[in-house]
Amino acid sequence: MFKNVFGSGFLVRTAHIILTWVITLILFLHDTDLRKQEESGHLIQPVLFVLLVLLSVLLYFTVSLMDPGFVLSDDRDLLFTLGITEEQDDMIPPTTKSLRQRRCGHCLLQQPMRSKHCQTCQHCVRRYDHHCPWIENCVGERNHRWFVLYLAVQLLVLMWGLHMAWSGFMFAPTWQLWLHANGVLLGAAVMEAVLSLTVLLLLGSHLYLVSLNTTTWEFMSRHRISYLKHCGIDENPFDRGALRNLWGFFCGWGTVVWEQVYFREGNDPI
Repeated sequence: MFKNVFGSGFLVRTAHIILTWVITLILFLHDTDLRKQEESGHLIQPVLFVLLVLLSVLLYFTVSLMDPGFVLSDDRDLLFTLGITEEQDDMIPPTTKSLRQRRCGHCLLQQPMRSKHCQTCQHCVRRYDHHCPWIENCVGERNHRWFVLYLAVQLLVLMWGLHMAWSGFMFAPTWQLWLHANGVLLGAAVMEAVLSLTVLLLLGSHLYLVSLNTTTWEFMSRHRISYLKHCGIDENPFDRGALRNLWGFFCGWGTVVWEQVYFREGNDPI
């Protein structure tokens, strides 16, 4: 289920952890509200902040190391388990929208619908969203919800840290003296501001796409994807309404056979 922590992406993960704890240490070493409350014996906010940072680190390793949904074998056994026989699968009528599973030219396995081969991970990934260099892993069917949760927690940590950094700036009569006194804290604040904006945009875009039941890959490459290029511009065969899409994304834990959703009653035949 999880990759080797010392495998591919070790340097990226190490850099992320070092940056996280260096910025946290800077916030506690300067005259911020966190340090003031710690020194006065009011430990609730400092402890909550550290616990939130630990949670963000735990979620980071979760999405970074877990299997995103690699396709490791053909799907005939899965279809049989879900009650779809080979005869039923072959009886799906051909129409203008229809597509058969095709074999991946790299790993030679049948690709389930919505999967894509990742050149970096060297695997096909179910419900492929994108390969994220930040976590050095693909975001797919199994870890996408955890990735969104990680972004939400990380955004909270960054915004809270930015507020704490702002509280620690000291007054100085000149810019030179001010920079000398606050330079390190200013650097941490700028880093947190840039990362906050980045994470906010990522979180917003992912929540928007999830509400439509589409992926980053499908959104960006719709015109090249065989099962979508014949659909209308505003047509999404996987869309079940925003609430059902969000519920299925965050609360559904089983493997979804997207062929069933694609060919559900009401869809045009292929």
